[in-house]
Amino acid sequence: MTPPPGWYPDPHAPHRQRWWDGTAWTEHRSAPEAPAAPPPGGGAGRTKALVLTATGVVLVAAIVTGAVVLGGGDGDGTTTRTASTSTVEASSDAPEPTPEASTPEASTPEASADDPAVVEDQLNGVTFPLLDGWVRPRHVAQDDVVMTTDGTYDCPAGVGLCRHGMVFSRTVTANDEKSPETLAKADISEAADEAYDRDSLGRELYGGLKSHQVVRSGPVAVAGRAGYLVRWRVTTGKGPDGYVQSLVFPSSVGTESPVLVRYVFDAGEDGPPLADMDRLTKGIRPFGDADTGGGVGSSIGPTD
Repeated sequence: MTPPPGWYPDPHAPHRQRWWDGTAWTEHRSAPEAPAAPPPGGGAGRTKALVLTATGVVLVAAIVTGAVVLGGGDGDGTTTRTASTSTVEASSDAPEPTPEASTPEASTPEASADDPAVVEDQLNGVTFPLLDGWVRPRHVAQDDVVMTTDGTYDCPAGVGLCRHGMVFSRTVTANDEKSPETLAKADISEAADEAYDRDSLGRELYGGLKSHQVVRSGPVAVAGRAGYLVRWRVTTGKGPDGYVQSLVFPSSVGTESPVLVRYVFDAGEDGPPLADMDRLTKGIRPFGDADTGGGVGSSIGPTD
């Protein structure tokens, strides 16, 4: 179940390659076409390899993703915050990147050879179901994007392009904390901030995040392991409100570092069904074992 040593897309910078020693990530990073062997000399403090520079100029336009709201809030309180997430997409008149250029697509999650409706996240040892209305990311500059809703729309504030839904998957490596509950509760505020307040240029594409309400939290079985999720309903200044969810569970590969999956859904009839959050969570499987749904934590579920 553990990927062999080699170069893989960096979970925190998919446009770059990072050396996996068969057990854990090293500090070696390189371009996608780097040789299939680690750089000479060992140690965690080695100089990072330079990222391959694209051989053309691609015009880009800002894109921001939202969250999805269905029904009334059944949560346990409302808190005022501010927050927003932006992504970048090639403009319609920009040239198509050449195969040798470093592009977001070069590290896009791949379809399974056995099931094209499954997206593989080999580094975290899981697969995701590709539901109707969802596509693999194209020209998305944000890190760790697993899938997005199909198409874009003009952001409510009149600047940039937004998406109705995005799903992210990343490895938690910032600290020694391993508790899914602690990590999910700590991440949800940052997830909301990055989704609905200001983008990297300081623009409030949704008019800012005005408040949030916890509508769901609790333990949940993910890929046969005991995880934890926290879901917020957020209120924005302009356009649709939304839902943001942080889900954390132990990886089944390598050092079993926690895996963080973020969901950002726009509200309203144009956004993806809120039920897709549960369908995606239920459909996460250990890599190479698409039929596994039980195991540790298989009998637990989130509390409303």
